[in-house]
Amino acid sequence: MAKNRSRLSIIPLGGVGEIGKNMTLYWYGNDMIIVDAGLKFPDEDMLGIDIVIPDITFLVENRDKIRGIFLTHGHEDHIGGLPYVLREINVPVYSTRLTLGLVEHKLREHGLNDSAKLIAIDGNSNIQIGDFTISAFYVNHSIPDTVGFAIETPEGVVIHTGDFKFDQTPVDGRQADVHKLAAWGAKGVLALVGDSTNAERPGYTPSELSVGAKIDEIIAQAPGRVIMSTFASNIHRLQLMIRAAEKYGRRVAVVGRSMVNNIQTSLQLGYLEAMPETLIDADDVNKLDPSKLVILSTGSQGEPMSALTRMARAAHRKIEIVPGDTVVLASSPIPGNEKYVARTIDQLFRAGANVIYRGVHASGHGSQEELKWMLQLVRPKYFLPVHGEFRMQRTHADLAIQLGVDPDHIFITELGDVVEFEDGRARLGGKVPAGTVMIDGLGVGDVGNIVLRDRKLLSQDGILVVVVTLSKATGHILSGPDIISRGFVYVRESEALLDEANKLVETTLAKLVSDNVSEWSSLKTAVRDTLGRYLFEQTRRRPMILPIIMEA
Repeated sequence: MAKNRSRLSIIPLGGVGEIGKNMTLYWYGNDMIIVDAGLKFPDEDMLGIDIVIPDITFLVENRDKIRGIFLTHGHEDHIGGLPYVLREINVPVYSTRLTLGLVEHKLREHGLNDSAKLIAIDGNSNIQIGDFTISAFYVNHSIPDTVGFAIETPEGVVIHTGDFKFDQTPVDGRQADVHKLAAWGAKGVLALVGDSTNAERPGYTPSELSVGAKIDEIIAQAPGRVIMSTFASNIHRLQLMIRAAEKYGRRVAVVGRSMVNNIQTSLQLGYLEAMPETLIDADDVNKLDPSKLVILSTGSQGEPMSALTRMARAAHRKIEIVPGDTVVLASSPIPGNEKYVARTIDQLFRAGANVIYRGVHASGHGSQEELKWMLQLVRPKYFLPVHGEFRMQRTHADLAIQLGVDPDHIFITELGDVVEFEDGRARLGGKVPAGTVMIDGLGVGDVGNIVLRDRKLLSQDGILVVVVTLSKATGHILSGPDIISRGFVYVRESEALLDEANKLVETTLAKLVSDNVSEWSSLKTAVRDTLGRYLFEQTRRRPMILPIIMEA
C-alpha cells in the first residue's frame, strides 16, 4: 500500500464476508481510530476452538498511531475481542455507559480492568482526536445505549451505522437520532459504512414491543413456571419479561453467569427496572408456588454448557424441568446453531415441558425498507456495506443502486481491503494483513490450519501409535512393535488385523535395515506409508499413524 499520508483509508478487519468479529480501522495521516472489536463463535470445522477474533497484526505494527477504540454497543460481536486487543494496544476506549459497564466485567475476567482507560460518551458527544472528530448518534437495536458514529475527516464525513434498526416504539422510549442523520445528509456525506445483516429481508423489522405482547400473553396463560431464554445481552427483551412477570404477580429468578452479570450491571446503571421484591435468588426457586415464578435463563442457542441446556439434560444443580413448565426460546437460531437448538427443544419436550420456540423474537437489525431509509437520510457519495456475509453485502449494494448511488461508488470489501479517499475520490488501494485468530483455552493464535487438520483427521478415523525399539549396534528390533489404537478399531475385536499390522511393521523395518537405511525419518515414513496402505485396504479408513522409534 502506498505511504501517502494525505488520504483517508477505511479498512475492515472483521465483519465483512462473515457474521461477527466486527472491527473497522479509520486512518488519516498519523492518526488511526478503531470502531468495534468483536468476536465470533467458531464454525463447525473449528474443532475445539472457543472463539475467533480478528487478526490485529496490522494494528500492532501501527500501535503508535492508534488514538482510541470506539464501541457502538455491548454485544459480543462488537466488544468480545477487546481484551485481546488491549493486551497489545493499550489505548482509550470510548462508548456509552451500559457498553462500558459490560466491558468492565469482561476486562476484569482477563485481569485488565486496572490498566484500561474507559471513557463514557453519549449520543451528544463530540470527541476530537488528531485529524478526526467523532460524533455519536443514537440508533435502535436489541440492547440499550447503542450508537453509530459520524466521523469527520479532512476528506469529509463518514457515517458508521453500527448495528441498527428504526424502531418507532422502542422499549426504553429512546428513538434513533433521525434528525442528526438528515442534517449530515443535507451537508454532504462522503461515505456510509452500513449494517447489512438483514439486507435480504423485505419490509420493516417489527418493533420490540410486538414481542412484549406475546411475552405478556404467555405469562398470563401459563399454568406453572415460565422459563424464558434469550440472549443475555438483549436487555430490552429482559425488561419486557420482568414487566410481564410483575404484571401477573410473579417473582423472577435469573440463572446463567452472563445473564446474572448483565442484569446486575443494567440495574446498577439504570438501564433495567425491577421492583425490589421481584428478583429472587435461584436457590429459592423450589420454595415458591410454580404459578408465581418466572425464570430467566441463558441457552437460547442450545449452547452445551448453558443453563437451559443443562436443565434440559437434568444436569442443572438447582433447577430441573418438570411437567407443567412452559419454556420459551425468545430468539432465533444463529446460522450454524440450528441443530443444537433443535436438540435442546427435543430434550425439553421429553422432560414434559410445553416449549414455545417460534414467534417470540424481533430482530435488532433493520430490514430492507429501513436500510433504504438510512441511505435516503444520509445520501452518501460512496457506500461500503459491512456487517454481513457476502450475499448480504451484495443485496445491500443493490438496494443502494436502486436509490441512485453510482455502482462505481460502492465497495463490497473483504477482510483487509483498503478503501482510500483522496480529493473526494475513492479507490481500492491494496490490502493489509487480516483474517482470523483462533482462541483455544488460554492459547491465542497457537492453533492454526495444520492443528485443525490434525484434529479433523483424529475425529474421523482415530490414531494408531506404533512403538518399536531398535538395537543401536545392529539396527535389529529389540522390542515391539507395539500398536496402540485410539478411535480406530476396538482392539479386542480386531486382534487379527493388528497382528498382521505388527508383522508388516517388522518386515518393513527388517528390509530397511538390510538395505542399510538407518535414518529415523526414512524408517518412520516407510512404516507410516506401508501400514497406511494396508489398513486402508482392509478397513477403508485412514487413521493418523504415529511411529515412535527408540534406540537401546
